[in-house]
Amino acid sequence: MWVFESPGSLGWFLLFPVLIYLRHIRAGRGGQVTAPIQLWRGASFRPRLWGTRTWYAVCVVAFWLGIAALVVAAAAPTLVHRERVFLSPGSDIIFVLDESPTMAAQDFAPLNRFETAREVIRTFVRGRENDAIGLVTFAREAALRVPPTVDHTTVLDALESVRIMELGDGTAIGNALAVAVLHLESSPAPNRFIVLLTDGINNAGEILPQTAARVAAQVGIRVYTVGVGTDGEVPIEFEDPATGRMFRGVFDGGYDPDLLREIADISGGTFFQAATAGTLAAALQSVDTLESVERRVRIEVRRRPLHREAILVGLSLLLFDFLVRKWLLKEVL
Repeated sequence: MWVFESPGSLGWFLLFPVLIYLRHIRAGRGGQVTAPIQLWRGASFRPRLWGTRTWYAVCVVAFWLGIAALVVAAAAPTLVHRERVFLSPGSDIIFVLDESPTMAAQDFAPLNRFETAREVIRTFVRGRENDAIGLVTFAREAALRVPPTVDHTTVLDALESVRIMELGDGTAIGNALAVAVLHLESSPAPNRFIVLLTDGINNAGEILPQTAARVAAQVGIRVYTVGVGTDGEVPIEFEDPATGRMFRGVFDGGYDPDLLREIADISGGTFFQAATAGTLAAALQSVDTLESVERRVRIEVRRRPLHREAILVGLSLLLFDFLVRKWLLKEVL
């Protein structure tokens, strides 16, 4: 935001119309003879160079802009930036997102399950200022995409780069939870939790989901589980990132609500069922409400004076005006 520390100096602009009138309009009235200040050698006066009028107009504009810049400098322009400084620590959060092929099921029109999940995660991340957020994705394998960080742009970029089936065909819920717990257990944050979004049953990996949930509970990490999708046959379409082949068909299956509820109960979290885009958004909104923390914030005001820059611009324009008049237009006064 721009402010002027001495706004009264801007009153000089009120004189500009009068000064411009006296210098350029009134002075131009009446008969005048333009004569070079030099000895006449018997030759007729040389006509003005082509474009002289244009250069004269440029000089007039440069002169008054230079004066205007100096007036602005006298008003002490200042760039004021207000920044929120958090005095209390935020939460550490890791999203565990299923990227198995079934997440391409198209029962969340106009988007599929995966795209809808990404959209609600984006909304959640943008609303958790000062929280460190990480991302784990999984299918047959589980991978940490981003460790918990307050750089939410990095998190959103990583989320955008995830593709269905990059980690194989399967659902390793236990392994994915274990990866998330591993990267949260040493965090000094007073509030830590995991949000698991999946539409499948645990059918891959070496670690049982219940085991990972117990470890999370032991180190004070809550796990919120969200079952994504509807029951019955659902059209599905996705591209294999390894081969580029498109797969289309009908998927008939769903997640294991008993398992997801058990994971949440063991760790002190909550289980949500999301059969529509609206209920999925509501589930994450509930998590946001349940995990709201008191935030102490101080507003810091930083000021950057800009009068030096204004003076530099003003003097540069006046120097330009002087040099053009003296060396190009050959004016003496």
